[in-house]
Amino acid sequence: MHKTLILDGNQVSRTIKEQLKGRIEYLAAKSIVPCLATILVGSDPASETYVRMKGNACKRLGMDSRRIYLDESITTESLIETIISLNNDPDVHGILLQHPVPSHIDERAAFEAISIDKDVDGVTAIGFAQTAFDYGRFPSCTPAAILAILDEYDLSIEGKHAVVIGRSPILGKPVSQMLLNRNATVTICHSKTRDLAQIVRLADIVVAAVGKPKFVQGDWIKPGAVIMDAGYNPGNIGDVDYDACFLQASAITPVPAGVGPVTIAMLLKHTVDAAFYSNQL
Repeated sequence: MHKTLILDGNQVSRTIKEQLKGRIEYLAAKSIVPCLATILVGSDPASETYVRMKGNACKRLGMDSRRIYLDESITTESLIETIISLNNDPDVHGILLQHPVPSHIDERAAFEAISIDKDVDGVTAIGFAQTAFDYGRFPSCTPAAILAILDEYDLSIEGKHAVVIGRSPILGKPVSQMLLNRNATVTICHSKTRDLAQIVRLADIVVAAVGKPKFVQGDWIKPGAVIMDAGYNPGNIGDVDYDACFLQASAITPVPAGVGPVTIAMLLKHTVDAAFYSNQL
């Protein structure tokens, strides 16, 4: 009888955090506290929730969380000045600019102001390039989470056909490069892709990162495919029709408790890595 494996992101997240504890204690013995600075522009409720979750996760592990709230009317120039001051602060190891920012701000310019040594979410052009060339220290956290889950459950990537639905610069594009670096054959699909369902039916691994609830249908899925749902839509709904896809898949991430918790764990890991790197440890 067909049995689908539910990929438990909470469990993977706990494993990653457990591995971080000893490293954080090692830094503490040297009077170093890994610090993540999170910048929130405006008062988007979902962004406020994410910032709070990240701050709480830091606190539970004995890390420092610096939350910087900026008025919605701030200029791009002022935002960049804030980022540069954090770049120059030796006590800050990671900088996260919470997406999205208000429309009048040049988000790309703000991202590019983040020092590569503190770009713990892989948002800079240099960070993306390093990830593509397979030597980036801090790949984007959601793509890193997807690979961490595949690895934790010992699901092979090499030689598999991965279909990525979505091409955002911090999810679809970097996860495609990371899968390619692990010897998958990768097809990237997007809003202009023709015959999308037929392409998805060829996939051994489906990465759904399109931002549309229940977009991926059950009859798109090849029997036995692995489904990584990186979507998070209102009502705790992912980008795949979970119930229908569950019947076809060999393994699937739920929403919530799938990719999301591991994304936060990878952010913490990258911040700890950055603390080690900046102190030449």
